[in-house]
Amino acid sequence: MGVRAFYTARVVDFLRESVNSIVGEISQQHSQDIVQSQMGAWVAEVELLKQSLTIFVGGHILLELQIPRMGRRADAVLVYRNVIYVLEFKIGAADYHSHDLRQAHGYAIDLHHFHEGSHNKTIVPLLIATNGRAIRPALSTLVDHVYSPLRVCAKNLQETLAYCSRSVSASAGVDFDSWFNSAYKPTPTIVEAAQALYANHEVSDIARNDAGARNLRVTSSEILKIVHEARIMKQKAICFVTGVPGAGKTLVGLNIATSSVKADDDEHAVFLSGNGPLVEVLTEALARDAKARNPNTSKEQELRSAAAKIQNIHKFRDDALGSPEKAPPERVVIFDEAQRAWDVSSTSKFMVQKRGQKTLRSPSQIFLLVSWIAILTGVSSSH
Repeated sequence: MGVRAFYTARVVDFLRESVNSIVGEISQQHSQDIVQSQMGAWVAEVELLKQSLTIFVGGHILLELQIPRMGRRADAVLVYRNVIYVLEFKIGAADYHSHDLRQAHGYAIDLHHFHEGSHNKTIVPLLIATNGRAIRPALSTLVDHVYSPLRVCAKNLQETLAYCSRSVSASAGVDFDSWFNSAYKPTPTIVEAAQALYANHEVSDIARNDAGARNLRVTSSEILKIVHEARIMKQKAICFVTGVPGAGKTLVGLNIATSSVKADDDEHAVFLSGNGPLVEVLTEALARDAKARNPNTSKEQELRSAAAKIQNIHKFRDDALGSPEKAPPERVVIFDEAQRAWDVSSTSKFMVQKRGQKTLRSPSQIFLLVSWIAILTGVSSSH
């Protein structure tokens, strides 16, 4: 997934390294122009961490950690003994705003749901408003191994971390190397929730009630049959859906993505698109639909459920190329706008020039680059 973290070190080494050296390493990894305020925020963040982590020398610290395929980076993550701490910094802030608390909590929940190594680990999110008032730490609700976010200021960050270390009862420690090298994989509960996105909807329900709708239903049914047969026969199949603009090709892909997942058969499906706005709109629409049908769930939960099914292909690509030895967990991949796919040489050139990848020579990398077009569990071509 590209650079997993802009900076990673054992806490004992982090404390010995100079602030300028650490910030310099972070800035070198940053792909965009860095404004002075961002550099100042990193300096303040690193200085505060150096003051606060002196009693956590057995842990590991990561700065700007990317959450697999979510396209977001947590400011800092501390892995210490049996707990993962997600730290969201608001340098100079005096208030603990609700949207900032949701941001910190969201990072922790996404890490739990989409990072395989974090599925069964205890995660504590902290919102650090450096100029805020000191609040006595108290762990509260724990849902899916993730606590509600704590409000922390610069003065009591060390105190809060020490309190959590004493209070969290999780027994299994975190093997850092194994955790760090774990890949993207949605939790089973997220996959099951994604299956329900279209629980009460067929393609015909959201398409025209005419011959076009019938064609969509027939096309979806035929592809799902191919998927099932490929899984049973342990084969691969590539299907191409063609049609004029507006014929409903995207609807077919969405229907397959949300109906072909069978967690017990390990048929994890994902709908990939290079159209960022389309991904956002579809995710939001499906989340709203699911929330309307399931009033007991939250909008945030449904957004994550949809995000497990509909993803940006560029983030999918970068994540997989970051760990070429590990195949993506999905067994059904739908690529929207497949006519825009590049061949291996064009993709390799782009990744080397634009993404800083080394020359792509690994067979697994080459396979990944050409196979995401529309792998449906598996080699005979079906049109």
